[in-house]
Amino acid sequence: MKKQKLNGYLVAGILITALLLLLTVYGAIHTPYSPTAYTGAKFEAPSAAHLFGTDKLGRDIFSRVLKGMGTTLSVALATVAIGAVAGTAVGAATGYFGGLVDDALMRINDALTAFPSILMALLVISLLGPEHKYSLILALGIVFIPSFARVTRTAFASLRDVNYITSARLMGAGNLRILLVHLLPNTGRVLLPALTIGFNNAVLAEASMSFLRITPLETSLGYMLSEAQGMLSAAPWYALSTGIVIALLVFGVGLIGEGLQQRNKEA
Repeated sequence: MKKQKLNGYLVAGILITALLLLLTVYGAIHTPYSPTAYTGAKFEAPSAAHLFGTDKLGRDIFSRVLKGMGTTLSVALATVAIGAVAGTAVGAATGYFGGLVDDALMRINDALTAFPSILMALLVISLLGPEHKYSLILALGIVFIPSFARVTRTAFASLRDVNYITSARLMGAGNLRILLVHLLPNTGRVLLPALTIGFNNAVLAEASMSFLRITPLETSLGYMLSEAQGMLSAAPWYALSTGIVIALLVFGVGLIGEGLQQRNKEA
């Protein structure tokens, strides 16, 4: 049996992501200060009392970043869940059945792909209203459906006529059982890296939309980065700390995706 080498990308990505997740869980349970409380010291540089310093209103930036990570992660995870579930369902149906089902669903998929993603998100948000984060989640979730559909369609189409699927049909297995039990588990090698890419894209999309203040997510990392833009000279640590956290989150998950792809090549 061939012994697999230690995957450095995967290990590094898991460590970075796990650290950020632990900080996010910690921030959901407890923060050193209230993210909206005024400590009284404006533009205080990073110190033992305020690890990331304070902003123009005297709020503790470390506490705000902890809360912001929770908001950004929840939006990104929910977005990817919507895009992955709906996209996988569409891709599985088109890849497995082909024919008219493939033509009809993929034409819709192509139409969604051709429509600019930002405009699509803005359209959905304008219809639902920007008052809460669920509008943003649904908007971005719809935008991510086509990419997952294409990846899944290719994977299912390549497997639908292999020997074990043909044997399953001959033994009387129905289409739903074949899709869920035989095909879906064997597409994990393709879907898992796609999920990491989708997650990173969702983080960047949420940060961009919040940076532009399209949705009022004041505890989002993107919103805080937008706030920090006006304090670069007085409190550069605000933009630096927020930007580093976003970069580390994307970098860590990106390393996991790269590690998964390398492991697939070695398998």
